[in-house]
Amino acid sequence: MLKTESFQNDKAVTNRQWHLYDAQGKTLGRFASEIAHKLMGKHKRHYAPHSDCGDFVVVVNAEGIQITGNSKPVQKFDFRHSGYPGGDTMTPYKEFLKSKPDRAIQLAVSGMLRKTRLRDKQMSRLKVYKGSTHPHGAQFAAPRPAATASAPAAQ
Repeated sequence: MLKTESFQNDKAVTNRQWHLYDAQGKTLGRFASEIAHKLMGKHKRHYAPHSDCGDFVVVVNAEGIQITGNSKPVQKFDFRHSGYPGGDTMTPYKEFLKSKPDRAIQLAVSGMLRKTRLRDKQMSRLKVYKGSTHPHGAQFAAPRPAATASAPAAQ
């Protein structure tokens, strides 16, 4: 008789990797869905919706992101509210992408993740930068070659 076992993903099994993405010339929605896929960990073998097994994602050149469509930059708005009466602010996406392209990517990715407690943890692993420089260079360094244990010299 075959015995079936369920695999439970835990912290010991979760191996978080770092992924570097360049947003130059990419479409916002398609790019955000690719990032959300990595943040959730759906590309991993041991993915489970309830477990936190996603990777770190660093996005550079956020100012190069685009949205498609002729009227979309004018039709789409970023809505914020301060919480006070009359404190609503609506910014057209054409201006929003010029002033805060990193925030536009974060909002798009956040909207594609599950609306659970895990979303904040997953969003904390997303790092978005306007320019081409980022402070996470040590994470992408080439792996060191494994030290080879040489046999002791025969005498």
